[in-house]
Amino acid sequence: MEYILSTFLLLFSGILVFFMAAGFSMLEAGMVRTKNTTAILTKNICLYSLSCLAFFVCGYFLMYGPMSDGDHAGTSDFFFQVVFVATAASIISGTIAERMKFWPFMVFVAILAGVIYPIQGSWTWGGGFLSEMGFSDFAGSTIVHSVGGWAALAGVLLLGARTGKYKEDGTVNYIPPSNLPLATLGTFVLWFGWFGFNGGSQLAMGTKEDVNAIANVILNTNMAACAGAVLAAIATQLLYKKVDLTMILNGALAGLVSITAGPDYPTMTTAILIGAIGSSLCLIAIPLLDKVKIDDPVGALSVHLVAGVWGTLAVGIFGEASLLTQLQGILIIGGFTFISSLVVWKVIQLVMGLRVSLEDETQGIDIAEFGISAYSMEYKENPA
Repeated sequence: MEYILSTFLLLFSGILVFFMAAGFSMLEAGMVRTKNTTAILTKNICLYSLSCLAFFVCGYFLMYGPMSDGDHAGTSDFFFQVVFVATAASIISGTIAERMKFWPFMVFVAILAGVIYPIQGSWTWGGGFLSEMGFSDFAGSTIVHSVGGWAALAGVLLLGARTGKYKEDGTVNYIPPSNLPLATLGTFVLWFGWFGFNGGSQLAMGTKEDVNAIANVILNTNMAACAGAVLAAIATQLLYKKVDLTMILNGALAGLVSITAGPDYPTMTTAILIGAIGSSLCLIAIPLLDKVKIDDPVGALSVHLVAGVWGTLAVGIFGEASLLTQLQGILIIGGFTFISSLVVWKVIQLVMGLRVSLEDETQGIDIAEFGISAYSMEYKENPA
């Protein structure tokens, strides 16, 4: 019975995490301009599919070894793990939006899912040296989220900002999102999928203790997100005299990322504190990145990289892990991911190029690369 229940937990949780692919698609589509919406949607469905194939070909073996049954079905474990890989790749999609070519991005996704992600994942979840050191990351604040952030940062440094984003005098040209209802829907879908992301990471559901632990994880996940959203609403009112919806969306997501490294140990009060601090750091990071001209259309670096680092450190502050060990794990994984990603991005840049032409960027990538607009409008001919 324990085998059956644990297998079901991984399959059902994996289905919830799979739905996060829709959340990323809707969030990113809502945050970019209409002329680049088809590009975002195409990248998201293709990156998910390619990530699964690359992880099947070699990624899972590099991370865990041969697929085999244990306390649950080996195939259920593969499914639960592969949707995490796709999540890391989705983080990159938003960061490089509106100016990167499609096929170079897909080549990087294949290498990330097949090689970079599983190598660093094996160091902790695969029973490697970080696990032996005592590094703790329950559901992937670092192993999934900040890894996606480090890979995205390496790419965006080579790619550069969107044309016209930063003026010559150093001021920022605000590029508004195209569809806030869509972005809000995407955030709710991600929030929903996160219950499987963190809850399923208990990996077992065969005992009362396991079920109680899953309940605690899901409740802490929810409370951290709530704290992140409310903190962002209050902070934007105080700072800008208006409540900023985009910041609230990112605040909620930052709360979710922050609690992901350790949703199993804290009380709900501590989870609220962790989520609120993660949201605060995200709100600080967004304008700071603009100051150094790192253009992130959806705020993914602030949400996934910054809050991911904080969430992992929080386990050393509030949990039983060593803070020094947590910091070492962050630096080792971050250094490996950033450097290896930078090398891969650079090779792709030299061979294929990364950026669309100025003409294509101005026209919109939807028409330039995919030949179809996401939003078609019919115009009646003027009889005159």
